Amino acid sequence: MLKPILIHPDPRLKKPAALVTDLSDELRTLAEDMLETMYDAPGIGLAAPQIGLSKRLIVLDCVKDDSAAPRPLAMFNPEVIASSDDTSVYEEGCLSIPEVYAEVTRPAEVEVRWMNLKGEEEREVFTGLWATCVQHEIDHLDGKLFIDYLKPMKRQMITRKMVKLKRERAREQA
Repeated sequence: MLKPILIHPDPRLKKPAALVTDLSDELRTLAEDMLETMYDAPGIGLAAPQIGLSKRLIVLDCVKDDSAAPRPLAMFNPEVIASSDDTSVYEEGCLSIPEVYAEVTRPAEVEVRWMNLKGEEEREVFTGLWATCVQHEIDHLDGKLFIDYLKPMKRQMITRKMVKLKRERAREQA
């Protein structure tokens, strides 16, 4: 089931999310709903706080090649346990900050540990777009947005643009 995505500024996007302590069928269904929402948006990652839920859950699929099989991942309580000194710069966007993109520098390679849909621990080293995406989504769980990496003036301009967008959308729905 598609979920509405919060638009910045929203206080729920700035709050650290709660650990998932018990993996229920309800949470597994939530992960499926989040993947459906992400694909529909369309995006390559989505964090539970972006749909208003304070849970440490992210979903992602960075396969861009239409001829390649999708690789949807759902991660409960993901954490970066190692990162490279090498960095990479990607032009990032966010489903909670529509139509805004900016270059962000992050570690080029990260090792992440998380709990999968079966409740088992997994670890993987991510590089390239996958590394950027997983770090971006984990940031959401800590109440951090990609615009927080930008200079204050640029961040304020983007926030004002989003306030205006939210007003316009509210008028359209009234």
